[in-house]
Amino acid sequence: MASSPSRAPSVSSASSSSSDGKRPVDPITRTALRYTISPREYELLHQYLISRAPQRVQRRTPKPVRYEKITKATSESGDYNVAAVRAAFRVFVVSFVGLKSWEQITTRLASRRGAKNTTATVEGMSQQHPNARYAGSFALILLFHRLLNRFFKRLRASLLEQNADPFRKRNPRISQVLTGQYTPAIGASLAGLCLGVAPSDQLRMTLAIYVLTRSLEFGYNALEEGNMLWKAEEDGGKGKPWWFGSWMIMPFACGQLLHAFVFDRECFPESYGRFILGQSPEYIQLKPSTYTAGAEGKPWPGTFDIVDALAELSKLRWPSFTSPILFPKASITASTPSLAKVVPITAPAHPAIKHTSCALLHPHNPSCAQTYVKYWLRAFPSVARFFAMLYGAFALLAYKSMLKAPMPFVNRLSERILRMSLFITGAIGTSWGSICLFSNYLPRNTLPTQRWFLGGLLGGLWAFVARHNERSNFLYSARLSIDSLYKVGKKRGWWRGLRNGDVMVFIASLALLNCVYEANAGAVKGPMIRKAVSSVRGEGWEDKCAVQREECEDTTTNEKEKDA
Repeated sequence: MASSPSRAPSVSSASSSSSDGKRPVDPITRTALRYTISPREYELLHQYLISRAPQRVQRRTPKPVRYEKITKATSESGDYNVAAVRAAFRVFVVSFVGLKSWEQITTRLASRRGAKNTTATVEGMSQQHPNARYAGSFALILLFHRLLNRFFKRLRASLLEQNADPFRKRNPRISQVLTGQYTPAIGASLAGLCLGVAPSDQLRMTLAIYVLTRSLEFGYNALEEGNMLWKAEEDGGKGKPWWFGSWMIMPFACGQLLHAFVFDRECFPESYGRFILGQSPEYIQLKPSTYTAGAEGKPWPGTFDIVDALAELSKLRWPSFTSPILFPKASITASTPSLAKVVPITAPAHPAIKHTSCALLHPHNPSCAQTYVKYWLRAFPSVARFFAMLYGAFALLAYKSMLKAPMPFVNRLSERILRMSLFITGAIGTSWGSICLFSNYLPRNTLPTQRWFLGGLLGGLWAFVARHNERSNFLYSARLSIDSLYKVGKKRGWWRGLRNGDVMVFIASLALLNCVYEANAGAVKGPMIRKAVSSVRGEGWEDKCAVQREECEDTTTNEKEKDA
């Protein structure tokens, strides 16, 4: 009789816990849960976290089966739309946190270096909250890309059905457009209009140029794999020429960048310029430790003052050099403010030097060839050290390959470091040395300013040495060149800037990328990139090529089992 009352509380507690887990959920909470976490994710969360939580927490949270019933939509399209909104919300959060963190890091690093705050002053609503606007732009692109892709696919499928014959007969041209193979891919690219939500600044242009170059790269891959550029050897053709490759971008990119560096430095990437000047011994004269201003009080020119003087010499059509040592009373030829700043370099130059450009680049050595050789001896070790540290750090990410086959891995890494060091050293040295070459062998009035482009082109030919497995580096330089060329053309009036033109470029590039992926997913190189494209299209985080390979392997296995 005494045990009966003691069991009553346990029964009541069990019933209360059951009622807590099964009590009805209000619509607001249900909607919040649907747009926050999927049933599959909640199942994993329940398995690894909630199931190990205190009993009080477990009683108040639903089981995975009940959660799926609570959040399940009434239709398949409802689940798809919810998943798209959920993914867009997550992209917004991750993008905003990442951009905000990067802003804080760069601000602190700049303050430690004592650099001035270069952030633009906020003017109106267009420049407010840039991080939130970028995050919102990325989220909207993902959301509308998924929705538009699904909409055009379902529209195409419905128009291809037999009951849509009357519509196709009445509207043949519209039907032909809407039922095309690439209509969903092109229609989904209209989501790129959401890039206009982001501020119109350098980052937005960089994103547009990046997507443009990658889509062109994948388009080239598709044409090459489809034997549309040259006939394959298996079909009786000669195949791809051995010398053809992405390295051919570099001569033109280097030529344009060097010309912009000399004449339009505000249209040139600053970090790129600092790297070039930092790796230019023998040609960029640094201030000697024993130098004093002297009676005239002229300070030692900076590195960019030297570049400005070279640009002035180009405009003056490369005047000859008159040594102040031999002719102290002679007037200085072409005395301009830019050339006056470099007098501390040119005044004590060797009297045997014939050209003012040579007196500015290598004042202590009258031989241009010896200067070029000395440049190689001084620059190559530092450049090789830089790439050894850079590629060595990235090689640690592939430690599994290194542990599996250490010697081949080290050989490949060493070869890549050596090739890139030769390329960069040769490109920079040849670009500077070509000025001496042209001064000695070309008349003064022949291509006075265009020589810089030709010099950069000659320097870019060194990319042939590093033509293997360096496409990403070549495309990076191409992106910098495209951005610089656009700014130079806009500055000089070659073309007018189109309002939101970068958004239009982004849409066209996105359409090309979608079409290439639709036609040949293998042309989109990189499993992570294919997974990202698949996710943006709403097809899940999966590698289409890997799935096709698995299906082929399964089919082959089944055929072998049947034969057995």
